[in-house]
Order: sequence, then structure tokens, then C-alpha cells
Amino acid sequence: MTLTPTATDRAALSEPFTLPNGFVIPNRLAKAALSEGLAERDGSPGARILRLYDRWAASGVGLSITGNVMIDRRCGLGEPGNVLVEDERHLAALAAWAQSAKAGGSAAWVQINHPGRQTPRTITAHPVAPSAIALPGSARLFATPRELTNAEIEDLIARYATAARVVTRAGFDGIQIHGAHGYLVSQFLSPLANQRTDAWGGTPEKRRRFVLEVFRAIRAEVGPDVPVAIKLNSADFQKGGFGEDESLAVVHALAEEGLDLLEVSGGTYTSAAMLGVDASLKESTRKREAYFLAYAERVRAERPDLPLMLTGGFRTAAGMVEAIESGAIDLVGLGRPLTVQPDFPADLLAGRVHESVVSPRRSGIKLIDNLTELTYYSVQMWRMAAGKEPAPDRHAAINVTRYMLNNGIQSLRGLRA
Repeated sequence: MTLTPTATDRAALSEPFTLPNGFVIPNRLAKAALSEGLAERDGSPGARILRLYDRWAASGVGLSITGNVMIDRRCGLGEPGNVLVEDERHLAALAAWAQSAKAGGSAAWVQINHPGRQTPRTITAHPVAPSAIALPGSARLFATPRELTNAEIEDLIARYATAARVVTRAGFDGIQIHGAHGYLVSQFLSPLANQRTDAWGGTPEKRRRFVLEVFRAIRAEVGPDVPVAIKLNSADFQKGGFGEDESLAVVHALAEEGLDLLEVSGGTYTSAAMLGVDASLKESTRKREAYFLAYAERVRAERPDLPLMLTGGFRTAAGMVEAIESGAIDLVGLGRPLTVQPDFPADLLAGRVHESVVSPRRSGIKLIDNLTELTYYSVQMWRMAAGKEPAPDRHAAINVTRYMLNNGIQSLRGLRA
């Protein structure tokens, strides 16, 4: 049976949420980070990103988190079109972005990231990572990385902090560290990707040192009043990899440091649990909608005072209300629904709609499923960035073709200093 709550039932979603440091998020719906791929050639946010966030400004979310903002032009882009922040050279453009994202009354945070080994050969021929271990099954697309030196690790930590300082000076309200989906922080946490035997690896405690140092450096730059959050995998869903118990230990360590918000996710792009295209996903999980709700409940039981946001799978008002009212989470993260229904949160809160039209597209071939999912939603964002409305019914093959043509060209152009 499909539940269709009335507008009154949605009161839990409309309530403001106050973080422990006093920062207020206007309601319980958040735009989760979506990698836009729309930056200018010099790495600055430009007119296309502003048009996209102008369109989202009236979406009705209480919190908007940007897509990947990278910190190192030398070997630190995950895909064509990433925004790059190394210093204040693009401060005015970043300020315009912040103003656009906040125009509708939502808070706006920046997701800060480094891809590590997860950067295509067409962008970086010599990537870096915790250990010189290639991305599994992707040798043609991703080069084997070089192991980072201790000095380079310290430099990257400082770069995270610098980016946080710059974007908050530009007017963004908070920071989210991307610690999920196989990027650099996730690589340091993974016993498969991080096989160091020095102070940065070899034990769970040493593997999580990097993320703790990144958090401390950012906090030192932005102070206690600026929210600092993390997007963290519940698990990598790879045999012998980063699992729930180790993830919980990282959560405890970050909570002791004063983490303001944990966003729960899971998987990597070689094991994409966050996309919901895995046919093995349990039916009980599908019925509860949120892919990682059981893990969030574990966190809530062990860290009841840590604010939690959960992203991945939410599609109906009933599922969102139940997750909030049960006390399992505090914020509902919405990603893909906002690419095809940019007004979905406002319509949901007003009772005009009961559920999103988004559903995973499956062919039964894992690689094609992942590609179709990623390209479908990227192209919808690009349409809005061009001043058009999404085209959710357009054939997937057209979207894949456009994505490949666009990224194939841009990835060869590189960045200008």
C-alpha cells in the first residue's frame, strides 16, 4: 500500500533544526551534493553554475550543499568542470555563487574534496593516493597512483583548510568534507586502498588520522561558529574494505572532535550502493526507501546527540516523515530528485506532490546501469544551467552520448592557471 500523507503529516519536515553550535537550518530537507561539472576552464564557478543554483534557490530546501569543490589543480580534479579553490583568486565568483545558493532562504555549505587516485587518465596521468594501488578493474581509465609522501599529506591537509577559509569568506555558511564514494579521504580510511605502515596507515586508528587532521585544520581556520560536517560511507561494500564497525569508530572519533553534522552514504563508483542500481538491494531496504537507514540507526543509538543527515533512496513524503519522526535522522538528503524535479521539496512541503518520479534505471548490466544513472542526472543539471527545464523522459542513450561528448572534449582541454 502506498501512503500519501496530508500536508499536516509533513509538519516534521517543515520544522527548523538547530545544530549544537546554534546554527539553524530552516527545515529538514537538504539538497545533497551533486557534482555539477560546470566550472569555467580556470576552475572558477561561472554563469552556468549561477543559473543552476538560481533555479534551485526556490526549491524549498533548508540546506543546499554544493558539489565537489577541489583543492589541488596539480593532480586533484575528479572530472571535467570541477570548481577549484586553492586561494582567493576567484573570491568574487565564489561570493556570487554563495549569494545565488542562498537567495531562497536556505543555508549553503560547500563540499570540499580531493579525488586521490579516482581521477581519469585524461585529466591526470600521475595521480596520488595513500598507497600505489590502482583503482580495481579500471586500469584503462585510471592510472596507478603514486604514494603520497608525508610532506605531501601535510600539504593536502593545509589545502583543505585553505579552501574552507576562502569559501566561508565568500559567504558560504558551512563546510562538508567529502569522506565517501572512494575519494581521497575514503581511500585513507580503506584497508584496501591504504596499505601504508607509517603514521598514516596500518591500523584503523592510523587510517583515520588523515580525516581527523583535515577536520582539525578546517576547524582551526573557520572557528566554532561555522558548521563543519562530513559525508561518510557506512561501508564501501567491497570485501575486505571499510566496513560498518570501522565507520562507527570514525564517527566516534569525529564526534569527540566536535563534528557538527554527519551525512551517511555508502559505496564507491566501483561498488555504487549510493546509486541504488544494485539488483541485490534488499526488499526491506527498498520498502524503507533510504539505502543506509539501518546504519544511521546504529549511529543514533551510539551517538544520540550527533546530528544526522541521510541521503540515498528517499522518494516519498511518507518515507521521509517516518525517518524523521522515528528519531533515526534529523535531515533528509535529496540529490537526484532535484535534478528532474527542481521544485520537488517546495511541492512536497506544500502537499502538492507525495513522491518523486525518480527511480533507478536498470538494464541488468552493472557498468551500464551506473553510467546511465550518472549521465542521466548530470545532463538534467546541464539543461538547467543553460536556462532550460529538465527533460526526464528523454531517452537514456541521448544523455549518455551528450555526457561522453561533453566530458571527452573538456577532459582534454585541461585547466588554465
